[in-house]
Amino acid sequence: MNNAPRPNLEDLPTKAKLLRSSIIAGIGAVAIMVTIYLPAEHAIDPTGVGRVLGLTDMGEIKVQLAEEAEADRLLDEQRAQDQSSSVLDAVFGLFIGTAHAQEAEQVWQDEVTFVLEPGATAEIKMTMEAGNVTDYAWTATGGRVNFDLHAHSGGESVDYERGAGQIEGEGSIEAPFTGDHGWFWRNRDSTPITMTIRLRGEYNEIVETY
Repeated sequence: MNNAPRPNLEDLPTKAKLLRSSIIAGIGAVAIMVTIYLPAEHAIDPTGVGRVLGLTDMGEIKVQLAEEAEADRLLDEQRAQDQSSSVLDAVFGLFIGTAHAQEAEQVWQDEVTFVLEPGATAEIKMTMEAGNVTDYAWTATGGRVNFDLHAHSGGESVDYERGAGQIEGEGSIEAPFTGDHGWFWRNRDSTPITMTIRLRGEYNEIVETY
């Protein structure tokens, strides 16, 4: 058996050196977590370094994808519990859409109709001045859609409403600032969906992006 030489006491690090090394390592770990991990994984950037390095944008994309994945998971569970509800809701949505068309044919200013293919996205925005109010009613025929009703302009933004697996909606938007206000649509279903959006109120133009 070989006996290893016993180290000299003066060669061993002191408790003070060990404590200092531990503190430095802890500070380094915290700095890495705050400036790199949190911005890149959770879009949390208290120092602003993540935004400069482009990590916060990466984190925001990851957070959005995680939210969409969770919404899709909940939607799949709902469909598994009642497979027939999709067909019934689609038929009901068709009747509701027809009723809305009959009731509001003379009062809606504009109607936007387009088809969302499976997996496709679209944006419908109204250019509105601060304080403008716009009423809306929309229907999805042939399936369910995910949507994000929001606005943005010059660094200002607002989220009005989000939904997953929906076939209709109605309400009004009061613009808190001047800019583009409207929807981001996504078809997560396996069939084409016909979207019909009716609008009235105070807006300058409608911007459609497919």
